[in-house]
Amino acid sequence: METTDIHDILATRFSQFEPGLRNALTAVCSVRTFPAGEQLMQPGQYFKSTMLIVEGLVKVYRQGEEGGEFFVYHLEPGSACALSIICATKQERSEVLATAVEDTTALLVPIAMMDDLMREYKTWYYFVLETYRSRFEELLEVIDHIAFKSMDERLEYHLKKLSRQSGSNELYTTHQQIASDLGSSREVISRLLKKMEQHGKVALQRNAIQLLDGFR
Repeated sequence: METTDIHDILATRFSQFEPGLRNALTAVCSVRTFPAGEQLMQPGQYFKSTMLIVEGLVKVYRQGEEGGEFFVYHLEPGSACALSIICATKQERSEVLATAVEDTTALLVPIAMMDDLMREYKTWYYFVLETYRSRFEELLEVIDHIAFKSMDERLEYHLKKLSRQSGSNELYTTHQQIASDLGSSREVISRLLKKMEQHGKVALQRNAIQLLDGFR
């Protein structure tokens, strides 16, 4: 990709960056596209770069010792993964799994630039702080839901969030995928979705869930 294209991407998706920072990133960033379903990060890997999400949607998971996965947060355009920034800066192994939900494009920032960017550009410093803050709030939200919400409340919130992120009332996902996201079983999620369907909140289709007016 031409450097002019990278500069335009930064100006559009990361307009809060000061001109000098955009120029510095343009000189060192590369662009990578991940097709839906491809892993961006795996537990145990070292990072050569951190990623700024330009297009698409990424799910970040915590993986258990027995192979189970628990959904942590989404990465959307204009965002970065706080955990990957930390691991890249400290040259530590990843402790999370990240998978592209949709075809995703990211700018790769070499880890060798991390210290210089933090020191020389206030907008990068504030971006990193805001990334840490927003991800921490999302983690608190996950904890609150686990501790204080029933599974049907968590399911309803999860579906609303997926709808908001996709901009559609038609959600292309499976009962098993939702169960993995919420740390539940497919049988429990299927039973709760069937109950929602009986109450006129959703219409269940093959590998898709339609949110109806009664859901709001």
